[in-house]
Amino acid sequence: MGDNEVITADVTIAQRALADYDVSPESELHLLNLSENATYAVHDPDSGTRSILRVHRLNYHEPHEIESELDWLAALRAESDVRVPVVIPARDGRRVVGVEADGTTRYVVHFEMVPGAEPDEQSLTTDDFHTLGRITAALHSHARDWRRPAGFARFAWDWEHSFGAHPRWGRWQDAVGVGPAEREILGRAEQLLQRKLTEYGSGPDTYGLIHADLRLANLLVDGDTITVIDFDDCGFGWYFYDFGTAVSFIEDDPALPEWQDSWVRGYRSHRELGAADEVMLPSFVLFRRLLLLAWMGSHSHSKESRTKAITYAEGSCKLAETYLSTNGQRLT
Repeated sequence: MGDNEVITADVTIAQRALADYDVSPESELHLLNLSENATYAVHDPDSGTRSILRVHRLNYHEPHEIESELDWLAALRAESDVRVPVVIPARDGRRVVGVEADGTTRYVVHFEMVPGAEPDEQSLTTDDFHTLGRITAALHSHARDWRRPAGFARFAWDWEHSFGAHPRWGRWQDAVGVGPAEREILGRAEQLLQRKLTEYGSGPDTYGLIHADLRLANLLVDGDTITVIDFDDCGFGWYFYDFGTAVSFIEDDPALPEWQDSWVRGYRSHRELGAADEVMLPSFVLFRRLLLLAWMGSHSHSKESRTKAITYAEGSCKLAETYLSTNGQRLT
Protein backbone atom coordinates (compact mmCIF):
# COMPACT_ATOMS: atom_id res chain seq x y z
CA MET A 1 0.00 0.00 0.00
CA GLY A 2 1.44 3.38 -1.02
CA ASP A 3 1.60 6.47 1.17
CA ASN A 4 -1.47 8.06 -0.43
CA GLU A 5 -3.44 4.84 0.01
CA VAL A 6 -2.41 4.69 3.68
CA ILE A 7 -3.56 8.27 4.26
CA THR A 8 -6.84 7.68 2.44
CA ALA A 9 -7.55 4.53 4.47
CA ASP A 10 -6.71 6.24 7.75
CA VAL A 11 -8.84 9.32 7.09
CA THR A 12 -11.78 7.05 6.28
CA ILE A 13 -11.31 5.33 9.65
CA ALA A 14 -11.11 8.73 11.36
CA GLN A 15 -14.27 9.97 9.67
CA ARG A 16 -16.20 6.87 10.72
CA ALA A 17 -14.91 7.11 14.30
CA LEU A 18 -16.18 10.66 14.68
CA ALA A 19 -19.75 9.34 14.65
CA ASP A 20 -19.10 7.89 18.14
CA TYR A 21 -18.21 11.28 19.62
CA ASP A 22 -20.18 14.39 20.48
CA VAL A 23 -18.92 16.40 17.54
CA SER A 24 -20.68 17.79 14.50
CA PRO A 25 -21.01 15.41 11.54
CA GLU A 26 -19.66 18.33 9.52
CA SER A 27 -16.38 18.34 11.43
CA GLU A 28 -13.25 18.71 9.28
CA LEU A 29 -10.17 16.50 9.57
CA HIS A 30 -6.65 17.74 8.83
CA LEU A 31 -3.68 15.33 8.86
CA LEU A 32 -1.00 16.52 11.29
CA ASN A 33 1.39 13.59 11.28
CA LEU A 34 1.79 10.12 9.78
CA SER A 35 4.23 7.97 11.68
CA GLU A 36 3.34 4.95 13.80
CA ASN A 37 -0.17 6.40 13.81
CA ALA A 38 -2.13 8.92 11.78
CA THR A 39 -2.88 12.02 13.84
CA TYR A 40 -5.61 14.43 12.78
CA ALA A 41 -6.79 17.82 13.94
CA VAL A 42 -10.57 17.87 14.22
CA HIS A 43 -12.37 21.17 13.70
CA ASP A 44 -15.99 21.22 14.87
CA PRO A 45 -17.76 24.07 13.02
CA ASP A 46 -20.75 24.03 15.38
CA SER A 47 -18.81 24.55 18.62
CA GLY A 48 -15.76 26.18 17.07
CA THR A 49 -13.52 23.79 19.03
CA ARG A 50 -10.51 21.82 17.83
CA SER A 51 -9.36 18.45 19.09
CA ILE A 52 -6.99 15.63 18.15
CA LEU A 53 -7.91 12.21 16.78
CA ARG A 54 -5.29 9.46 16.75
CA VAL A 55 -5.84 6.49 14.41
CA HIS A 56 -3.63 3.65 15.58
CA ARG A 57 -1.49 1.75 13.16
CA LEU A 58 -2.74 -1.74 12.41
CA ASN A 59 -1.20 -4.45 14.61
CA TYR A 60 0.96 -2.07 16.67
CA HIS A 61 -1.03 -2.06 19.94
CA GLU A 62 -3.83 -4.23 21.25
CA PRO A 63 -6.78 -2.33 22.81
CA HIS A 64 -5.81 -3.29 26.38
CA GLU A 65 -2.33 -1.89 25.75
CA ILE A 66 -3.80 1.40 24.55
CA GLU A 67 -5.97 1.45 27.67
CA SER A 68 -2.83 1.00 29.76
CA GLU A 69 -1.25 4.04 28.12
CA LEU A 70 -4.36 6.05 28.96
CA ASP A 71 -4.26 4.74 32.55
CA TRP A 72 -0.78 6.22 32.94
CA LEU A 73 -1.93 9.55 31.50
CA ALA A 74 -4.82 9.65 33.96
CA ALA A 75 -2.52 8.83 36.86
CA LEU A 76 -0.02 11.50 35.83
CA ARG A 77 -2.78 14.10 35.71
CA ALA A 78 -4.03 13.10 39.16
CA GLU A 79 -0.78 12.43 40.97
CA SER A 80 2.01 14.53 39.44
CA ASP A 81 2.87 18.00 38.23
CA VAL A 82 3.50 16.74 34.69
CA ARG A 83 0.91 18.09 32.26
CA VAL A 84 -0.35 15.55 29.74
CA PRO A 85 -3.23 15.48 27.23
CA VAL A 86 -6.83 14.89 28.30
CA VAL A 87 -8.71 11.99 26.69
CA ILE A 88 -12.18 12.76 25.32
CA PRO A 89 -14.39 9.68 25.79
CA ALA A 90 -16.87 8.53 23.19
CA ARG A 91 -20.55 9.16 23.72
CA ASP A 92 -20.87 5.82 25.55
CA GLY A 93 -17.81 6.43 27.75
CA ARG A 94 -15.24 4.38 25.83
CA ARG A 95 -11.72 5.78 25.73
CA VAL A 96 -10.71 3.51 22.84
CA VAL A 97 -13.06 3.24 19.86
CA GLY A 98 -12.81 0.34 17.41
CA VAL A 99 -13.69 0.79 13.75
CA GLU A 100 -14.18 -2.26 11.52
CA ALA A 101 -12.58 -2.03 8.08
CA ASP A 102 -11.79 -4.75 5.55
CA GLY A 103 -12.13 -7.51 8.13
CA THR A 104 -9.86 -5.85 10.70
CA THR A 105 -10.38 -3.48 13.62
CA ARG A 106 -8.60 -0.14 13.83
CA TYR A 107 -8.45 1.70 17.13
CA VAL A 108 -8.97 5.41 17.67
CA VAL A 109 -8.41 7.75 20.63
CA HIS A 110 -9.73 11.32 20.88
CA PHE A 111 -7.81 13.99 22.83
CA GLU A 112 -8.41 17.59 23.78
CA MET A 113 -6.31 20.01 21.74
CA VAL A 114 -3.21 21.10 23.66
CA PRO A 115 -2.21 24.74 23.18
CA GLY A 116 1.39 25.60 22.38
CA ALA A 117 4.16 24.72 19.95
CA GLU A 118 7.16 22.42 20.05
CA PRO A 119 10.62 24.00 20.45
CA ASP A 120 12.25 24.91 17.14
CA GLU A 121 14.78 22.20 16.25
CA GLN A 122 16.83 24.77 14.33
CA SER A 123 17.42 26.91 17.42
CA LEU A 124 17.66 24.51 20.34
CA THR A 125 19.34 25.78 23.50
CA THR A 126 20.84 24.19 26.57
CA ASP A 127 17.88 25.60 28.49
CA ASP A 128 15.57 23.46 26.36
CA PHE A 129 17.46 20.34 27.42
CA HIS A 130 17.56 21.42 31.06
CA THR A 131 13.76 21.63 30.96
CA LEU A 132 13.51 18.26 29.24
CA GLY A 133 15.81 16.65 31.81
CA ARG A 134 13.70 18.00 34.67
CA ILE A 135 10.48 16.72 33.10
CA THR A 136 12.05 13.32 32.42
CA ALA A 137 13.03 13.01 36.08
CA ALA A 138 9.47 13.86 37.13
CA LEU A 139 8.11 11.12 34.86
CA HIS A 140 10.64 8.63 36.21
CA SER A 141 9.71 9.52 39.79
CA HIS A 142 6.06 8.88 39.09
CA ALA A 143 6.71 5.65 37.17
CA ARG A 144 8.87 4.27 39.99
CA ASP A 145 6.30 5.00 42.70
CA TRP A 146 3.07 4.31 40.81
CA ARG A 147 1.16 1.15 41.64
CA ARG A 148 0.06 0.12 38.19
CA PRO A 149 -3.47 -1.27 37.87
CA ALA A 150 -4.03 -4.98 37.39
CA GLY A 151 -3.71 -5.98 33.77
CA PHE A 152 -1.43 -3.06 32.88
CA ALA A 153 0.42 -4.08 29.70
CA ARG A 154 2.86 -2.26 27.46
CA PHE A 155 5.55 -3.64 25.22
CA ALA A 156 9.26 -3.67 26.08
CA TRP A 157 12.22 -1.78 24.65
CA ASP A 158 14.59 -4.53 25.72
CA TRP A 159 17.37 -6.05 23.63
CA GLU A 160 15.21 -8.87 22.28
CA HIS A 161 12.62 -6.48 20.83
CA SER A 162 15.07 -3.84 19.71
CA PHE A 163 17.96 -5.74 18.11
CA GLY A 164 17.33 -9.38 18.90
CA ALA A 165 15.20 -12.03 17.22
CA HIS A 166 12.02 -9.90 17.26
CA PRO A 167 13.05 -6.30 16.45
CA ARG A 168 9.94 -4.13 16.71
CA TRP A 169 11.05 -1.62 14.07
CA GLY A 170 12.93 -4.05 11.86
CA ARG A 171 16.67 -4.54 11.43
CA TRP A 172 19.10 -1.66 11.07
CA GLN A 173 21.09 -3.96 8.77
CA ASP A 174 18.30 -3.59 6.18
CA ALA A 175 18.17 0.21 6.25
CA VAL A 176 18.95 2.52 3.35
CA GLY A 177 22.67 3.10 2.95
CA VAL A 178 23.80 0.09 5.00
CA GLY A 179 26.19 -2.03 2.97
CA PRO A 180 28.96 -4.45 3.98
CA ALA A 181 31.29 -1.74 5.35
CA GLU A 182 28.50 -0.12 7.35
CA ARG A 183 27.31 -3.46 8.70
CA GLU A 184 30.83 -4.23 9.91
CA ILE A 185 31.43 -1.08 11.96
CA LEU A 186 27.85 -0.77 13.21
CA GLY A 187 27.89 -4.46 14.12
CA ARG A 188 31.00 -3.98 16.26
CA ALA A 189 29.40 -0.97 17.95
CA GLU A 190 26.25 -2.99 18.60
CA GLN A 191 28.33 -5.73 20.24
CA LEU A 192 30.01 -3.19 22.54
CA LEU A 193 26.62 -1.67 23.32
CA GLN A 194 25.23 -5.07 24.28
CA ARG A 195 28.18 -5.71 26.61
CA LYS A 196 27.70 -2.31 28.24
CA LEU A 197 24.00 -2.96 28.81
CA THR A 198 24.66 -6.42 30.22
CA GLU A 199 27.13 -4.97 32.72
CA TYR A 200 24.73 -2.12 33.56
CA GLY A 201 21.88 -4.53 34.28
CA SER A 202 18.11 -4.33 34.06
CA GLY A 203 17.01 -4.41 37.68
CA PRO A 204 14.31 -2.12 39.11
CA ASP A 205 16.83 0.68 39.68
CA THR A 206 17.72 0.88 35.99
CA TYR A 207 14.70 -0.49 34.11
CA GLY A 208 11.01 0.37 34.31
CA LEU A 209 8.12 2.27 32.72
CA ILE A 210 9.32 5.07 30.42
CA HIS A 211 7.89 7.47 27.85
CA ALA A 212 10.34 6.08 25.24
CA ASP A 213 10.02 9.03 22.85
CA LEU A 214 10.75 11.94 25.18
CA ARG A 215 12.21 14.45 22.75
CA LEU A 216 11.61 18.16 22.49
CA ALA A 217 9.25 17.60 19.56
CA ASN A 218 6.91 15.94 22.07
CA LEU A 219 6.73 18.99 24.31
CA LEU A 220 4.17 21.67 23.59
CA VAL A 221 5.14 25.01 25.12
CA ASP A 222 2.51 27.67 25.80
CA GLY A 223 4.14 30.48 27.77
CA ASP A 224 5.18 28.95 31.09
CA THR A 225 3.02 25.86 30.54
CA ILE A 226 4.60 22.73 29.09
CA THR A 227 2.60 19.65 28.10
CA VAL A 228 4.18 16.26 27.36
CA ILE A 229 2.46 14.50 24.45
CA ASP A 230 2.68 11.29 22.42
CA PHE A 231 2.89 8.47 24.94
CA ASP A 232 2.14 5.94 22.21
CA ASP A 233 5.56 4.27 22.54
CA CYS A 234 5.60 4.24 26.34
CA GLY A 235 6.60 0.89 27.73
CA PHE A 236 9.24 -0.91 29.73
CA GLY A 237 12.87 -0.11 29.11
CA TRP A 238 16.02 1.33 30.62
CA TYR A 239 15.14 4.62 32.28
CA PHE A 240 17.99 6.51 30.64
CA TYR A 241 17.03 5.37 27.19
CA ASP A 242 14.82 8.46 27.58
CA PHE A 243 17.97 10.57 27.13
CA GLY A 244 18.72 8.75 23.89
CA THR A 245 15.28 9.71 22.64
CA ALA A 246 15.87 13.35 23.67
CA VAL A 247 18.37 13.77 20.84
CA SER A 248 16.53 11.71 18.22
CA PHE A 249 17.74 12.45 14.66
CA ILE A 250 20.26 15.04 15.92
CA GLU A 251 22.65 12.67 17.70
CA ASP A 252 25.64 13.82 15.64
CA ASP A 253 25.25 17.53 16.40
CA PRO A 254 28.50 18.98 17.81
CA ALA A 255 26.47 20.49 20.66
CA LEU A 256 25.58 17.03 22.00
CA PRO A 257 28.01 17.20 24.99
CA GLU A 258 26.59 20.56 26.08
CA TRP A 259 23.02 19.31 25.62
CA GLN A 260 23.81 16.23 27.67
CA ASP A 261 25.36 18.25 30.50
CA SER A 262 22.32 20.54 30.62
CA TRP A 263 19.88 17.61 30.50
CA VAL A 264 21.74 15.97 33.39
CA ARG A 265 21.61 19.17 35.45
CA GLY A 266 17.89 19.45 34.77
CA TYR A 267 17.36 15.82 35.77
CA ARG A 268 19.36 16.25 38.97
CA SER A 269 17.29 19.28 39.91
CA HIS A 270 14.43 16.82 40.48
CA ARG A 271 15.96 13.46 41.38
CA GLU A 272 19.30 11.68 41.70
CA LEU A 273 21.24 10.54 38.65
CA GLY A 274 24.18 8.36 39.65
CA ALA A 275 27.62 8.26 38.04
CA ALA A 276 26.97 4.76 36.70
CA ASP A 277 23.84 6.08 34.98
CA GLU A 278 25.56 9.14 33.56
CA VAL A 279 28.37 7.14 32.01
CA MET A 280 25.77 5.08 30.12
CA LEU A 281 24.14 8.06 28.38
CA PRO A 282 26.25 7.80 25.18
CA SER A 283 25.30 4.12 24.99
CA PHE A 284 21.62 4.97 25.10
CA VAL A 285 22.10 7.58 22.37
CA LEU A 286 23.67 4.90 20.17
CA PHE A 287 20.87 2.49 21.15
CA ARG A 288 18.30 5.00 19.92
CA ARG A 289 20.31 5.83 16.79
CA LEU A 290 20.40 2.19 15.70
CA LEU A 291 16.68 1.84 16.43
CA LEU A 292 15.91 4.92 14.33
CA LEU A 293 18.09 3.62 11.51
CA ALA A 294 15.90 0.50 11.48
CA TRP A 295 12.74 2.59 11.91
CA MET A 296 13.43 4.72 8.86
CA GLY A 297 13.96 1.60 6.81
CA SER A 298 10.50 0.32 7.78
CA HIS A 299 8.71 3.73 7.81
CA SER A 300 9.43 5.19 4.39
CA HIS A 301 6.22 7.26 4.65
CA SER A 302 7.53 9.31 7.58
CA LYS A 303 8.84 12.84 7.03
CA GLU A 304 12.04 11.90 8.89
CA SER A 305 12.71 9.02 6.52
CA ARG A 306 12.10 11.17 3.46
CA THR A 307 14.46 13.91 4.64
CA LYS A 308 17.17 12.08 6.61
CA ALA A 309 17.43 8.45 5.47
CA ILE A 310 19.97 9.08 2.70
CA THR A 311 22.70 10.27 5.09
CA TYR A 312 21.58 8.63 8.33
CA ALA A 313 23.60 5.44 7.87
CA GLU A 314 26.76 7.41 7.10
CA GLY A 315 26.28 9.59 10.17
CA SER A 316 25.59 6.52 12.29
CA CYS A 317 28.92 5.02 11.25
CA LYS A 318 30.79 8.16 12.34
CA LEU A 319 29.11 7.99 15.73
CA ALA A 320 29.95 4.28 15.96
CA GLU A 321 33.63 4.98 15.22
CA THR A 322 33.87 7.41 18.13
CA TYR A 323 31.88 5.10 20.39
CA LEU A 324 34.28 2.24 19.66
CA SER A 325 37.45 4.32 19.95
CA THR A 326 36.38 5.68 23.38
CA ASN A 327 35.06 2.35 24.70
CA GLY A 328 31.53 3.71 24.77
CA GLN A 329 32.38 6.95 26.58
CA ARG A 330 31.60 9.43 23.80
CA LEU A 331 29.86 9.76 20.44
CA THR A 332 31.12 13.17 19.25
